[in-house]
Amino acid sequence: MAERLVTFEQDGAIGIVTLRRPEKFNALDVPMLRALEAALDEAELAEGVRVVLIRGEGKGFCAGGDVEAWGAMSAADFQVQWVRYGHRVFDRLARLRQPTIAVLSGHALGGGLELAAACDFRVAETQVKLGFPETSIGVVPGWSGTQRAVRRFGAQAVRRMAIGGEIFLAADALALGIVDRVVEAGKAFDESEAWGEKIAERGPLATEAAKLMIGIAEGEEDSAATEALASGFIALTGDLKAGVGAFKAKRKPAFSRS
Repeated sequence: MAERLVTFEQDGAIGIVTLRRPEKFNALDVPMLRALEAALDEAELAEGVRVVLIRGEGKGFCAGGDVEAWGAMSAADFQVQWVRYGHRVFDRLARLRQPTIAVLSGHALGGGLELAAACDFRVAETQVKLGFPETSIGVVPGWSGTQRAVRRFGAQAVRRMAIGGEIFLAADALALGIVDRVVEAGKAFDESEAWGEKIAERGPLATEAAKLMIGIAEGEEDSAATEALASGFIALTGDLKAGVGAFKAKRKPAFSRS
């Protein structure tokens, strides 16, 4: 069932989104992208969830886009149903209101690394490999591997992966700023959960606002984020209450700038 390809569960303040296609190392196809989008919607709306972990079931985090899923597509379908839709889902992850941590207990290659790049933080086990191997089969990174990844990891690191074909182990990825923490095999989830719990202890509104402001600074967020911050501030004021009350009572509002 498509709805079981990606699941969401809540453990206190921690939300956990799990890719569940282990027989394909969690390679993404259109049904998985749809299920991921639905799980992210669920995570954002879940009451009390302050941090979201993204993980893969089995030995791989995510092997990227399933070649069998897109290999037979027409050019038009490849552009719209694959690349543009994948962008929409990954943008949804990048703009999730809660901080996100990619739990890299297995390799993150191609679209899998693009998925990890859409998270705020990445925790990798020592054996994990990361890279953009797309040009080896005649395609290019299509889910922001040359855009978001450059903003977050730097152009030279992405050049080495996407053009030079280098595959980095976790320790090298840490030195390059591609991942944030490296732990021994089998420890990525525990480390990510513990980190998430520490983040969850911080002021939730301040944390969400900080994420939005950083997103604006790096070009991840657009004008909607500015309006969201301003509107959230205004919603807490006495002026809004006065204005809404006056509208309902069909009288002139008495604003107090409070």
